[in-house]
Amino acid sequence: MTDTDIRTSVTARLAEDLDAGFAELFDGYRNVVFSTALRLCGRWADAEDLTAEAFLRAYRALAGYDAERIAALSVRAWLLTILTNLWRNSARSAARHPPPAPLENSPDPVDPREGAEQVAERHETGRELAALLGELTDEQRLAVVLRHVADLPIADIATVLGSPQGTVKSHISRGLGRLRRLYEGERP
Repeated sequence: MTDTDIRTSVTARLAEDLDAGFAELFDGYRNVVFSTALRLCGRWADAEDLTAEAFLRAYRALAGYDAERIAALSVRAWLLTILTNLWRNSARSAARHPPPAPLENSPDPVDPREGAEQVAERHETGRELAALLGELTDEQRLAVVLRHVADLPIADIATVLGSPQGTVKSHISRGLGRLRRLYEGERP
């Protein structure tokens, strides 16, 4: 099922029955929202909190939408806009809180199909990626994560960020370039 098929199905269910449709929305989009949150904030517990809050706010917003507005939603971009705004707000208030523990102290989810070697490799790659993403500016990190983790098209990223598409492309390009330099060991 394509993303368009999922979106159409979810928006139709939401318009019919908010609670049943929301369960479908959550099942269809929780992984992309959580993955994006994790790459933005770098901490498992914070990503869980951001994900839960994003879905709570989405539910509250949907309760006030009419069927036409629900049908017109680009669900993934809309959810990631909510998540992005929450992340930005939490980043603004971070100065009032102690710094977060590094990602490597967070537990990885257990997949019973993976062997120990696969788990160790995935953990190491995730830790390295989190550290490298943490070196980017917020704009670059957000654009790169939305494009390459959440797999959003440029137009949807522009909507989420409230920026022109050219600016989004620039943030992605510069972010990826910086990630390459950092990965190769160069420090700016």
